[in-house]
Amino acid sequence: MALEASIDRRNHAPPSTANGATTAVVLPPTRGLATHRLRLNPSSDHNPDSYDDLPLEFSPHLFSSLERYLPPTMLSMSRDFKLQYMRDILLRYSPDGERTRVQRHREYRQKIISNYQPRHRQLYTMQAVNFFVPSFLQAINENTEEGFRRIIAEPTPGIYTFEMVQPRFCEMLLSEVESFERWVHETKFKIMRPNTMNKFGAVLDDFGLETMLDKLMNDFIRPMSKVLFPEVGGSTLDSHHGFVVEYGMDRDVELGFHVDDSEVSLNVCLGKEFTGGELFFRGVRCDHHVNSETQPEEILDYSHVPGRAVLHRGRHRHGARATTSGWRVNLLLWCRSSVFRELRKYQKDCSSWCAECQREKKERQRLSIAATKQELLKREGTSTS
Repeated sequence: MALEASIDRRNHAPPSTANGATTAVVLPPTRGLATHRLRLNPSSDHNPDSYDDLPLEFSPHLFSSLERYLPPTMLSMSRDFKLQYMRDILLRYSPDGERTRVQRHREYRQKIISNYQPRHRQLYTMQAVNFFVPSFLQAINENTEEGFRRIIAEPTPGIYTFEMVQPRFCEMLLSEVESFERWVHETKFKIMRPNTMNKFGAVLDDFGLETMLDKLMNDFIRPMSKVLFPEVGGSTLDSHHGFVVEYGMDRDVELGFHVDDSEVSLNVCLGKEFTGGELFFRGVRCDHHVNSETQPEEILDYSHVPGRAVLHRGRHRHGARATTSGWRVNLLLWCRSSVFRELRKYQKDCSSWCAECQREKKERQRLSIAATKQELLKREGTSTS
């Protein structure tokens, strides 16, 4: 299973020893490594063990997520046995250099969490009734395609918009981000920005919001994605990268044409007062066709509304126009599926989700039908003569 991306943004610091140093549990590999396999579909009714109390070389949350994919016969076994089994699999896909990088990021994150004092602690645990609007909660509780379709608009195929978060949630998260950035400025702490394209903004996972965002993905976004994006791993989302981006005259102004490093992306406008900053979408593409021409029916411009969410495939090409006045802040949650990423390595036909692959497939079918008709006509003419 391709777990590099899963590990990338899901790193907790291991517990500290008395002198403040961190130690990781390193267990020897078990026998029969070649037979270690995970299930394609998770055991949705299984309640996984917690691994937070262990000083692990990988994120405890990653182990809890993977446990749902263990063979059914293993789910009732001891935590230690399951831990060893999953660790053996992870080691197959994580080279030494990657584990070193993960460890450094874990230490970086631990420095922040140990020193930054949260302003709104209620943000750090999922409080759905206080965070989300009633219509969104009702749809999640129903957990049916009909319920989801009732609250969403689909201005173009594959782009879903809906009312999601309450004004108070927007206010608290904006305040928390401002507080964190003030701490960064005062302490002169050098932080990592959300991605290579944004020079402003903050990674929410890095200062303690990972658990809450993990809950957001698992309990709210994954049920919707299972219905709306089954062809790109919507039902197997198992890791995330959560961050905020900031746009304004003294921040990032616009964002170039790109695709996200995700299977499913959630984009929620938090505010504040602004003009401009529209998103523009230009069709879903695989790696091979990412720079192909846009078709007229794929063109969509979307204007942000505070509290309203946009949900789309990560491979849906898009960008953000210039924010011409004010200050715009958005919450982004890139949701990833290690199962889909592994399968995609061997996927030669992406026509189930890439629009250009679909067009090429239809053209091949058209040509094949035309050739068959031509051959039949030729045979008919020969037989009559």
